[in-house]
Order: sequence, then C-alpha cells, then structure tokens
Amino acid sequence: MTELFSGTGPLFMNPDPDDARSFFKKKEKALVNKVMPVKEAVSKFVKDGDYLGSGGFGSNRIATAALHEILRQKKRNLGLAGHTTTHDFQILTAGNMDGEKLLSRVDVAYIVGLEARGLSPHARRVMQSGEIEICEWTNYAIACRFRAAASGIPFIPARNMLGTDTFFQSAAKEILCPFTDRKLVALPALYPDVSLIHVHESDVYGNCRINGITVADGDLARASKRVIITTEKIISNDDIRSKPWATIIPSYCVDAVCEVPYGSYPGNMPGEYFSDEAHLVEWLRAENDVEKFRQFLDKYIYDVPDFEHYLELCGGVEKIKELRAQELLLPRKE
Repeated sequence: MTELFSGTGPLFMNPDPDDARSFFKKKEKALVNKVMPVKEAVSKFVKDGDYLGSGGFGSNRIATAALHEILRQKKRNLGLAGHTTTHDFQILTAGNMDGEKLLSRVDVAYIVGLEARGLSPHARRVMQSGEIEICEWTNYAIACRFRAAASGIPFIPARNMLGTDTFFQSAAKEILCPFTDRKLVALPALYPDVSLIHVHESDVYGNCRINGITVADGDLARASKRVIITTEKIISNDDIRSKPWATIIPSYCVDAVCEVPYGSYPGNMPGEYFSDEAHLVEWLRAENDVEKFRQFLDKYIYDVPDFEHYLELCGGVEKIKELRAQELLLPRKE
C-alpha cells in the first residue's frame, strides 16, 4: 500500500494489535465480582504515566466521580484522548498547577471549550503554556481509532481530514486505496491504558447498559487495556440476561465496577438528570482568578473524601431532584 504523505503530529500509543493482544489474553474473563469504591479502583488501575480514555461526550454521561478521584490522588504524567472532552478535560487540567503536571500529552479533537457555556480559562492557560504535547484529530477520527483497536487491526481507512491543517497536525498517513487508487487517510488504532466510562446500569461483573446514545463507548471499552465503570446503579445478572441485546459493554472488558448514583454530575445523564448549569458556570468563573480557583478546588475536590460529599456541597439529593425534573420535563412546583 503506497504512503503518500504523513502528518507531523506525535503518535503517543502503539497501534500494533499484536502488542495489545499480548496484554488482553492475560485479562481475567471469568464472571467475578468487580465491585469496589471509586478510590480503590483509581488507586489500583490508574498509574502515573498511563494514557486515559474518557467516555461519554462533552459534559454528557462522563465519569465525573472517577475524574475527581484521579485529581484527588494527584496522578501525574497522564495522556488523554480528547474526544470532545469538555468538563472532563477541565477537571483534569486542574491537576496542572503550581508546577505539577497531571496531563502531559493529549490527542485532541475538541477541548477547552464547554460548548455554549464558554471557554475554560484554566484549561486555556494550561494549553497556551505549552506544557502539554498535543496531536490533532477530528472527533470522527478518534472514534475510528477506537474502532480499529476494538477490531484488532492497526488502522482504519477513512476519507476525512484530507487536505486540511488537522491532517497536517495529526499522526495520520495519506495512502492510496489498493482497490480504487483513490486517496484515503489511514487512522492508527488507539489502545488506552485505562478508560473511565459512566453507564446507567451494570451488574457486579461489569455487563453494562447505556440508555440513549452510546457515542464510541462500546469500542472504547474493547480498545482499552483496563476499564473502570461507574454506574448509576447495580442490577442483577438475571436482569442483564433477560435482555442480552441491551448490554453495550460486556463484562470481559471491565476491571472495576463502582456504584455511584448521580456519578456524572454536574454533567447531563440522559434520562436521569440534566446538567447543573449554575455549578458549571461557578466553576468557569472561579478559574478566572488562580487563587480563587485554588480555593474552589480545595472546597470541592481536595478537602472532601469522596464524590458523595461533593454532591452534598452542591445541593445533594434536592438538587438532583430539580435536575431530574428538568431532564424529564416535569412541571415545576410553584
């Protein structure tokens, strides 16, 4: 296959499926109980220097509780797939302060901006500092990279990014199709060391259901060497078996199951609760002043033992009830 051009960006992860397979074949496949607290899961499976995958999309269905714990445990030198990572990227860049570096490299498609809410001042400061090495892609390209890894192949051919600056800043390659002689982009497989995925339901073994749009999380789970699941609730294996077609992520991909009700807050959990726009704005405003942002992080992250206490600071169950009413379009109480 003829290679025509190559992007100039760094390739952070080895796309060789045989290298990944040597790891996957050692993973436990038996149905064993994987339930543990988020603190234990992060301590056990997220190591300094690892490359992370973050599930969900934007501020929707992200694994906030696990992201907070990574920050709280002061993990260092991590990589990240920035597949429209908005609040999750904002959380992780909070670990890049005062000379500390939680993130060191990122495959980016969409970061810094929190959609209509505006740009994250701190994430912007971190990116403009040059302390994070980046490689540019599109959202579709990163989804294809997960699909290649999940399929056990070293790359996927696509037709996006051709002739763009994004291609030039990526680590993709332009090739000729062996069947049509047309130009294609070769997108290398992406195998994260560990991924964090929030779901609606899971059994104790890690068989997971996602209600609504799954984004690329089925492929992300299959591409990742380790997977930490946070779930709104744990259901029985009998329930899982009663609707096998509803299982999006199978247990053999999963290493930890953490039951965290409201675990995507302040993001949106489709069908469960709307995003807490007031708190997201509070976070953005705090970032405008570095000292105020330190105080904000101490209050909401570092000085609380876990995500449950964070929720209580933000209004607890009563706040979730309000957000659930917004999500389900229920009439408000006068």
